[in-house]
Order: sequence, then C-alpha cells, then structure tokens
Amino acid sequence: MYSPDDAQRYADHHTTPESPLLARLNRETHVQLLHARMLSGHAQGRLLSMISHMIRPRRVLELGTFTGYSALCLAEGLAEDGRLHTIEQNPELETRIRRYVREAGEEARLQLHIGNARDILPTLAEIWDLVFIDADKINNDTYYELVLPQVRPGGFLLIDNVLWGGKVLDEYPVKLSDKDTHAVRAFNDKVQADERVENVFLPLRDGLFLVRKR
Repeated sequence: MYSPDDAQRYADHHTTPESPLLARLNRETHVQLLHARMLSGHAQGRLLSMISHMIRPRRVLELGTFTGYSALCLAEGLAEDGRLHTIEQNPELETRIRRYVREAGEEARLQLHIGNARDILPTLAEIWDLVFIDADKINNDTYYELVLPQVRPGGFLLIDNVLWGGKVLDEYPVKLSDKDTHAVRAFNDKVQADERVENVFLPLRDGLFLVRKR
C-alpha cells in the first residue's frame, strides 16, 4: 500500500521541472528563512503556471507574496499586455522579492506592493481575471469579500492552505483557542455554500480551492 508521500514523490517526478531560477529561489527560501513551507514549491507552482497559461489573464492579483515564487509562476501565463499585482505585508522580504523579479525579467509586468492588503486593495482600480489568496488565514473571508466584486464574471480565485494541515477535517478535535483552524473551516463552508461561485477543492499539498465567479 502506497503512502501519500510516495504518491507525492511520484507526482513530482512526473511533473515538468521548475526552472533553474525557481529552483534556486526554492532552495534559498528553505535554507535562509523560517516558515519556508509557506512557499508554493514545485508541484503547486507548476499548477499555478498551468492555470495561468490556460486563462491567459490580463490582470492577476496575489495576496501574500512571501519570497515571490508563486508570483513568478503566475506571471508565466500572463497575456502579452498582462500585469500582476502582488501584496506582501513583511517589508523584510522586499529586497529578495525584487531581486528575483529582476532576474526573471518581470519588472515591467509584476508590481510589488508592501503593506497591509486591506489598505492596498481599495487603491487598485482593476478588474481581476485571476486572484491567488495566500495570506494570513484568519482573514481569508475578509480578502475574499474585498476582491470578489472586482473579479470579472467567469474569473477565477485560488485560495491556498484550505486543508490547514488536516485540521479542518471533521474528525480532528480543535481547541476553541485555535482561531486559525476555526477560521479556515468556516471559510471553506462559506465557499461551498456561496451561490455566487462554483468551486473545486483540490487536495494538493495543503489544499487549494479553485473557485470560478458565476
């Protein structure tokens, strides 16, 4: 009987490799930073790139840049006149993000915003084709409600970490003090019941919601 780890290794082996630049960013993030698990990584990064190529979006929004790996993956599928806005709250990551954006040759198409997403989002007068939410999980619902009106009909949202380490499963006992888990559970249930969208829950890595606005 195979294990989930065995299946993931097999899947990684049969997924197009990440580019040398992304592989270097992946390695650097894991060696130099705490909480490196926040990086999307090889398999999820290739999925983000694939979805972006399928949609060919003109406007992409990302909440939670971290070191820039997922932003660079999403930028791969941008339309010729496309632009990606990515928001990161931690200013200590800015130099690293900008370095890799420059090395990828994406300075003209990728705009980095440093600050609180709730303050920055109202200043972006865009209609989004694709939104990737990968920020603080307790505010998933807040970000979802802020961006959904600006997503075009037929546009897509991706929300990361919706498995939350398996803690969202019904059989997992959750303490009242575990506010993040309760927030992710409530958000998942909300999306499932939201008649404004269609959704597919993908058990890839730590769970990824694929959502289409009706």
